[in-house]
Amino acid sequence: PEFKEIADVLASALAQIGDARHSLQTYLRRTELDPERLAELDTRLSLWMQLARRYKRLPAELPQLFAGWQEELRQLDAVVDIAGLRAQADAARAQYEQAARALSQQRAKAAPKLSRAITLAMQGLGMQGGRFEVAQTAAEEPGPHGVDALAFLVAGHPGASPKPIGKVASGGELSRISLAIAVTTSELGEASTLIFDEVDSGVGGAVAETVGRLMHKLGQDRQVLAVTHLPQVAACADHHLVVAKKRDKQATTSTVTALAPETRVGEVARMLGGERLSETTMAHAREMLQQAVVPARRG
Repeated sequence: PEFKEIADVLASALAQIGDARHSLQTYLRRTELDPERLAELDTRLSLWMQLARRYKRLPAELPQLFAGWQEELRQLDAVVDIAGLRAQADAARAQYEQAARALSQQRAKAAPKLSRAITLAMQGLGMQGGRFEVAQTAAEEPGPHGVDALAFLVAGHPGASPKPIGKVASGGELSRISLAIAVTTSELGEASTLIFDEVDSGVGGAVAETVGRLMHKLGQDRQVLAVTHLPQVAACADHHLVVAKKRDKQATTSTVTALAPETRVGEVARMLGGERLSETTMAHAREMLQQAVVPARRG
């Protein structure tokens, strides 16, 4: 009798399961599956599993983890005045943009003047027909120096198109252009020492003398160092140092010797006429030193 009751319960349960199965099959036959909805659910499920792997949690623990982060963010918002910080950032941005616009306008006014002045200075430095330009364009990103991208362009001879100075100028031309810039902006420059290497490359005569006088002028309120092979340039200096190389069986060494006034005449004469000195070259050296330095100091 006891087993009969159990059997009756199981039979009833089987009948109910059969009815439920039949009802579900009927529901499924009436239901149209939405492929887009299935794809969306599949994507969300994949994302859910990715997040679980990333944060090393079970999928069921993700809601609790998210709730904890929300609480931390709420506590941070309660401590930090987000709205106040945003207002400060907006005010700083507006101030920057105003200053950047003003700086751009001043650059646009100054660039043509600077270009003309440096171009004029280049003509006296053996670069006749050369042209200097300041190119001002919009920068890709705002920076500490404003919203402009600035470039120095140079045309080395008449008819040439100005190109970035580093791509078209030789070492000597670059030094002479640097000298022209330094002379033109001498009242604004803050550098305490200027170094010119090969500034006299490819020039001579009156141009070399002009180069020497310009460097002497720059040296009135700062230190100017120049590496030169021309006596016209060396004669304009306040101090003359000779760099020489010595070779022996073991090594090659370089020496730097500061010349006294009496030995300086001989060095300038050597630069004029080679190792064999004559009274003519010595007299020419003395005259060059007197004519180069005295007028430069007065100017």
